[in-house]
Amino acid sequence: MTLEQGLGAALILLFLADVFLTVLYARAGTGLLAPRWTRAVWAALRAGASPFGRRRGAIFSFAGPMIVVSLIGFWALGLTFGAALIIRPELGTAIRPASGDTPTDLVTAMLVAGNSLSIVGGGDYAPHSTATRILFLINSLIGASVLSLVLSYLVQVYSALRERNALALTIDLMTDGTGDAAVMLARLMPGGEPGNAAGPLGNLVPSLAATKEAHHFYPLLFYFRFDDPRYAVSRFGFVLLDLVTLIDTALDRQRYASLVASAPVASLRRGTVLLLETFDSHFPTPGHVDGRPAADQSARRSFMAAVRTLAKAGLAVRDDGADAYVSGRRAWNALTARVASTMGYMMIEIDRRTADGAQPVVA
Repeated sequence: MTLEQGLGAALILLFLADVFLTVLYARAGTGLLAPRWTRAVWAALRAGASPFGRRRGAIFSFAGPMIVVSLIGFWALGLTFGAALIIRPELGTAIRPASGDTPTDLVTAMLVAGNSLSIVGGGDYAPHSTATRILFLINSLIGASVLSLVLSYLVQVYSALRERNALALTIDLMTDGTGDAAVMLARLMPGGEPGNAAGPLGNLVPSLAATKEAHHFYPLLFYFRFDDPRYAVSRFGFVLLDLVTLIDTALDRQRYASLVASAPVASLRRGTVLLLETFDSHFPTPGHVDGRPAADQSARRSFMAAVRTLAKAGLAVRDDGADAYVSGRRAWNALTARVASTMGYMMIEIDRRTADGAQPVVA
């Protein structure tokens, strides 16, 4: 084996390891090449979309499909190039066509390699030694296996994407399309009765847990961005965290003690934070400074607007929970702002409670 063939074999093993860690091992951040490739494509898309201003969000909506196509092409090209390095020294001797001269350039080697990865026999070029016959057989097995793995992986990715969108739409419908957690809470407890709230909130927990695990198993989901902000992870994550913070700080604790201390509320809080932290840890999110006085003042106005909405719906509220709300919101507001900014959303699209003069809080 020549040095060139050794490099080719090493390259094939590297790409196979990357496919294994990305598709079969299925953990965010474990791939050798795929995470770097997808981030590079995402960075290029962001740079290309910057001159378009507000229209850049529409360009971002193509990021997920484009990254999927580019990653498949990246793997295919890497395996083909590695096989070509092994095949090229054998052209004209152990590998040659049925008739005519045999070119020995790299392009011809890549053509033969591509054919051998998909069809046993390599098209017009055939192996004429035991070693090259075994090479062509191994290439065909690699090609068929990688193709089937990638196709099944894509089916799982798009299935998880559909489930994520279903969760986002469910939460938006529960807010009556307003994206306001106070409206959602008022609709969960018509007339101020808490008995009906725990059930619907508990029903959200399995879908939220499945969405969190899907993003951990299929990192490509990070890059799927929809132009409609109601499907944004930062949007429904914000609504859920705002909801549980309002339950903890705006409701009368004596009357609604069972709801405040219920498992669904705690699970929604922890599950949403875990989902957003998964984004934040494995996605190139920008840094933000949290806790500015202006942000706290805006959060305080948002709390007062929420209290008015809840009181109008007949819920027993407390007026002294503003400080607790501001403190609780400060713990997660920067996290949602980072994820929103990365995906090209403005906070006014994420924080929808603008009634009665309340303004979106930007961390």
